[in-house]
Amino acid sequence: MLLAVAISNFAIAQIPMSKTISDSAIVAATRTDGKQGLAYTEVSKDDLKKQNLGQDIPVLLNQTPSVVVSSDAGNGVGYTGIRVRGSDATRINVTVNGIPMNDAESHGLFWVNMPDFASSVNSMQIQRGAGTSTNGAGAFGASINIQSNVLNAEPYAEVNSSAGSFNTFKNTVMVGSGLVGGKFTFDARLSKITSDGYVDRAFSDLKSFFVSGGIMVPRLLSGLMFFRVKSAPTNHGMAYPKRL
Repeated sequence: MLLAVAISNFAIAQIPMSKTISDSAIVAATRTDGKQGLAYTEVSKDDLKKQNLGQDIPVLLNQTPSVVVSSDAGNGVGYTGIRVRGSDATRINVTVNGIPMNDAESHGLFWVNMPDFASSVNSMQIQRGAGTSTNGAGAFGASINIQSNVLNAEPYAEVNSSAGSFNTFKNTVMVGSGLVGGKFTFDARLSKITSDGYVDRAFSDLKSFFVSGGIMVPRLLSGLMFFRVKSAPTNHGMAYPKRL
């Protein structure tokens, strides 16, 4: 059983109230605006939504330049790997809202610990080669900067389900309070992904939830993001029956 917990604070920025729900308020320190001469690709929420059927984030980035993806289970669910310009995960710096996600020991990121995180992503930027990131593991290969969903001013509720080969199913429920009292907002997501995998006995049973909240006051944006993952056994190079 694997458990992963991450808590982070959005960066506090002095910005006009009309722009409190914006991209630059959170990720300006780790993203390029194109003026630095870096090779990069922007991936929007709409781009991810078109292909988000339960596979891990590396698989969703497979069509971006210089990216090569591998999957232990063979269908992109569970343990997946990513290389950019030939560099492995230990040379790819991954941040979520500016918070480094790379493991302190292995310097890589185990995407199996973030199932369906793409449903809570607003945008991503992949910088190929040495980029602008100044924190986390060395980014000689690339930097993947992820911004979670921005604060929503209107209440909403959404249910997504998908099914595919090898008994692969994804079910996601998302809700948001909208702006309450002109100051507070809360968002939550609950997901479950199951798959038998293409490889024999490379099954996955992944559950996760994501909660974020924020408070807005004049010229100030502050927020709290919390996500937790519960991961059942998946193929880890040694196929074994589910009863173990």
